[in-house]
Parts: sequence; structure tokens; C-alpha cells
Amino acid sequence: MKYTPDGYGERCRFDAFCKTVLRNEARTHLRDLGRQRNREIEFSALSQQEMDKLCTVDEYPSDSFLFTAYGYALHIRDELVADAFASLPEQEQGILILHCVLELADGEIGGLVGMSRSAVQRHRTKALNELRKRLEDERRKPK
Repeated sequence: MKYTPDGYGERCRFDAFCKTVLRNEARTHLRDLGRQRNREIEFSALSQQEMDKLCTVDEYPSDSFLFTAYGYALHIRDELVADAFASLPEQEQGILILHCVLELADGEIGGLVGMSRSAVQRHRTKALNELRKRLEDERRKPK
């Protein structure tokens, strides 16, 4: 007859239990990895539009030019546009700031600046045309 030490059968059962738990955990882990792989997309497989959705651009106050009128501010990031805007008379700058920032109608702007609606419209139209002309001239200049 063979001699078996005390608790040998119990150790064998515990050993089998541990191996079963480890095998099942490995299967679960591999199944989870497969599910994760199905949900994930490689960066190289993304289109440019999808990549653009994932990125953000940091904006700092020092990166833009600030113009204020009547307590409201207009931030302009493009240097050419800012230079063209700065060359406008202060009154026309104020009218454009109120029009662009607050989206006020000409009559409402007129009430704030003490002008008639038609005078505001004339100044705004003149200022926009002047901006357009200066920016087109800058674009046409040889670099």
C-alpha cells in the first residue's frame, strides 16, 4: 500500500482550483482584449476630418489683438486683419465692434453712439468696404 501524507488530496484539489481560476481569468482577459480591439481604431486608419475632431488648439490672450469700444472687446487673431482694423477711425471701429460682438442692429447702435440709423449704416458699410479693400491689397502684394 502507498502512503499519502495528510492533506495531500486537499492540496491537489486546491491546486486544481487555482489552475482553473487562472485559466478562466486568462480567457476573460483575452476576451476583453478582443472586445477592446474591436472598439478601438488605429490613428493611421483615421481620416483627416476625424483627426481634426480629436485635436484642440490652445488660445492665449497674447495670440490675439484686442480692440475695445463702449466697454465691449473684439479679439482678432490675424495680424493683417488687426492692422487693417486698427487703421480705421475710432468711431468706425466702435460701430463694427458693436455690430460684430453684440450683433446689434444699426438703429440700436445709433442709439448708443448718438447717430441716426442711416448714418450708422453708412459708416459701417464704408468701414467694411475699406477693410475689404485693404485686405485684398495686402493679399495681392508680392511676398
